[in-house]
Amino acid sequence: MSGDAPTLLPMAVQLLDAVMGIEVRAYSFPWSRANFVDSIAAGHLTHCLVAPDGELLAYQVAMAGFEEWHLLNVTVSPAHQGRGLATQLLRRLIAHARCTGAPWLWLEVRPSNVRARRLYAHLGFEQVGVRKGYYPDAHGQREDALVLRLAVPLEEGA
Repeated sequence: MSGDAPTLLPMAVQLLDAVMGIEVRAYSFPWSRANFVDSIAAGHLTHCLVAPDGELLAYQVAMAGFEEWHLLNVTVSPAHQGRGLATQLLRRLIAHARCTGAPWLWLEVRPSNVRARRLYAHLGFEQVGVRKGYYPDAHGQREDALVLRLAVPLEEGA
């Protein structure tokens, strides 16, 4: 990736091959193509970060609720992790929530996803619950989900 900043684009059907290429490399239990198609069709907020050379670097999907946003998926290409791309997408989502007047941003995360949990804590998310047996795991069992919430700051940088 060059020093140029990536471009933020809405997720579109034309990007789904690249999205799926990342999704299946990043997760043991990836979303299906239909999950992304349904999210686009439903009008969920979607962002893709695309490098100047056209390579898809990262993406996120979030759903609006009543006075809240719910992060459904945020993924960075394994080849580009550790460069602040997830933070960039999440800060964009937090700013969007603020602009729409939503005081809360919610998400679920696997307890085993320590890296993501560190990122969410750094951004100010707090654990407020547990969903028992929410995720499938590699042993045919189920893994709980930690329910995290962020009180969206009223002003940027707050």
